[in-house]
Amino acid sequence: MYNPPSFAVEDRDAVRAMLRAHAFGHLVAVDDTSEPGALLSIPAPFLVAEDLSTVRLHLARANPFWRQVDGRPVLLIVAGTDGYVSPRWYPSKAVDGKVVPTWNYEVVHLHGTARAVHDTGWLHAIVGELSDHFEAAEGEPVWRLEDAPADYVQTMLRGIVGLELAVERVEAKRKLSQNRPPADVDGVVAALTTSPDPVRNRHGRAVAEANAHRDR
Repeated sequence: MYNPPSFAVEDRDAVRAMLRAHAFGHLVAVDDTSEPGALLSIPAPFLVAEDLSTVRLHLARANPFWRQVDGRPVLLIVAGTDGYVSPRWYPSKAVDGKVVPTWNYEVVHLHGTARAVHDTGWLHAIVGELSDHFEAAEGEPVWRLEDAPADYVQTMLRGIVGLELAVERVEAKRKLSQNRPPADVDGVVAALTTSPDPVRNRHGRAVAEANAHRDR
């Protein structure tokens, strides 16, 4: 992706935090099995390894995607926070009016090769770990895989296939007004964090964090 240095995220801890905070992406591949050059895509929650070397997820066995991408290159696109930025939020607008709207966003691209996984133990682990990851955000009490009858779980596992992505390249981008003067960034943060829209509030906090680290 187009990723100017001022927006690129090189810190692996920051990339991992972005992936774990969202943990839902779109897996994209080229489908040469039916129509040359056609694109395939599925949305799915996922788990990423501590060292960003692998991504694990699962999908329905009835979904032909796993057969089409097994052993093939794929791209996982993970979108973070995003939002519209109005020129009226920039103090510099009053100077010469030379400002235009833009969009701020966070995104991670993970490139690698997919492998289909049928092992029951592997599938049981990914379902349990995914549940634990997302349940942790809900507070107590949490639901765990062990709460469901074991025979029911085994039946459900037979209906899914795992995908493991061996990550070969990571691209991460945070376009959060770093290219604007500090006063304009402050104006964006103020506008976003005082919005009644909770999505904009979350975005405002992300912009505020980027602003706090802009000179490091």
